[in-house]
Amino acid sequence: MTAKEMNKSQYFLVRHLIKYFAKVNVWVYQKTNGRIMNKMSGSEICLITMTGAKSGEKRTLPLMYVPYKEGVVIVASLGGAPKNPVWFNNVVAHPQIDVQYHDKKMKLVARQVYGEERANVWPTCVKYYKPYESYQRRTNREIPLFVCEPA
Repeated sequence: MTAKEMNKSQYFLVRHLIKYFAKVNVWVYQKTNGRIMNKMSGSEICLITMTGAKSGEKRTLPLMYVPYKEGVVIVASLGGAPKNPVWFNNVVAHPQIDVQYHDKKMKLVARQVYGEERANVWPTCVKYYKPYESYQRRTNREIPLFVCEPA
């Protein structure tokens, strides 16, 4: 793999490992109100519940916790994969999300940020999870950011 982009087999592996780990992580996090399995690579995570773009079903997954103003920022990095994570389409189609950070629960609305606003938000993301920098270098796409704020 070059430092710029992962190949198809690496993408397949990353995607399926993340999917399996996410199911286990969500179950444990919910059962313990975030007391167990609340970090990844030493950084805090939260649970995001969203509506499936096609299915209309609720989906919950763990994402890095990036606090921002009265809400959070969610980062569609997928570890620097060449494509956006599947959840990206869910948030675009249904921006109303629920966020659980430990035992705190928030109803938020996500909006993708671009240009200058994205440039201003990106350093906050990297502050909370340093690997985002290498993820951005690894892919040719600009990693999407969603600012999620109270409705």
